[in-house]
Amino acid sequence: MKSLRSITTVDTLSKNDFLTRFKRPEMPVKFEHLTDDWPARKKWSIDYFKDVAGDRTVPLYDSQPSKNRKHQHAPAAQMPLADYLDRLQAGENDLRLFFYNILQEVPELTQDFDYPDIGLPFFRKLPVLFMGGTGAKVQMHYDIDLADIFLCHFGGQKKVMLFPPDQTPLMYKVPFSFSSLFDVNYRTPDIEKYPALQYLEGYETDLNHGDILYIPPGWWHYIEYEELSFSMALRAFPRRPKNLATMLKNLLWTRSIEGLMRKTVGQAWNDRNEKRAVQNTHRYLAKKGLR
Repeated sequence: MKSLRSITTVDTLSKNDFLTRFKRPEMPVKFEHLTDDWPARKKWSIDYFKDVAGDRTVPLYDSQPSKNRKHQHAPAAQMPLADYLDRLQAGENDLRLFFYNILQEVPELTQDFDYPDIGLPFFRKLPVLFMGGTGAKVQMHYDIDLADIFLCHFGGQKKVMLFPPDQTPLMYKVPFSFSSLFDVNYRTPDIEKYPALQYLEGYETDLNHGDILYIPPGWWHYIEYEELSFSMALRAFPRRPKNLATMLKNLLWTRSIEGLMRKTVGQAWNDRNEKRAVQNTHRYLAKKGLR
């Protein structure tokens, strides 16, 4: 890659400083002490979640691309949360808890954290949880709703790589999706096979227990679980007319077309889009005189 810079790290920020330095220019920032007063910082652990929500059946996702007519957001398995956490503690990492609204199931957890007074209109009905075991990876993607995201991290360490929206032409983005090609390795890129990766400019950081990472709207992110850990995402939906229109298009048009075509055409649709991801990216390189 051309460059990977460290994400700016702060203890905490005033509302004005956050809006001026990070929200308005849409730049990421990591807070190391914004959660100091949260009960969650002391209470939230694997054993705690077993106690308060272990009997809840949760949807789980693997790290394999969806094939044939399987919907790309269909869970790979379901099981009680306690059983899943036992598997993680035993060293398994084949399944991840993804975008799970555990607070809807266990509303008393809302007493364990506060919505930061940072100038963002957080949607309070959708704090979602992510969990994964040591070695688990999350495919490079950006969020369909173009939300401002506060990713609140607990447990062991995980690594996050971010790329701004202006890097999209280099990302091998799969048409009718919000992710890159599945087999692109952003840690050890195959430049011969995917030459666009050598021109990417992004950011990276490590998240530790109690950290919060601000991910601006439309930013690509790739995550590696260095250790068993979990994160809660607080979201503020777009208010800018352009971003709001794009969000609605993503939700009502792009996702619907993708689901319909996958269901009716099957694997041929997936193969076509993967081929076009490479063609589109390499066409961009040629246009810029980079290939």
